[in-house]
Amino acid sequence: MVDKMILALFMPALLVLLFSRVTYNQFLGLILTVALIAASAYKGYTHMWELIIIDAFSLTAGLWLSNRMMKQLKVKLN
Repeated sequence: MVDKMILALFMPALLVLLFSRVTYNQFLGLILTVALIAASAYKGYTHMWELIIIDAFSLTAGLWLSNRMMKQLKVKLN
């Protein structure tokens, strides 16, 4: 149980960062991560409301971090 909460805290944010870096679009990275989480919830891996809330918090943090990352990339390119 604790391991699922720790993974729910870090993995969605890291996935948003990864997908944003690969696609160069933070919103597409967010959508791909939400799709992965929805698929895992459909399969039954996410069965508690606490995990869903932690996932949502992590997605928000990942979107904020990817927004900062994309701004830094634009500054470096200019």
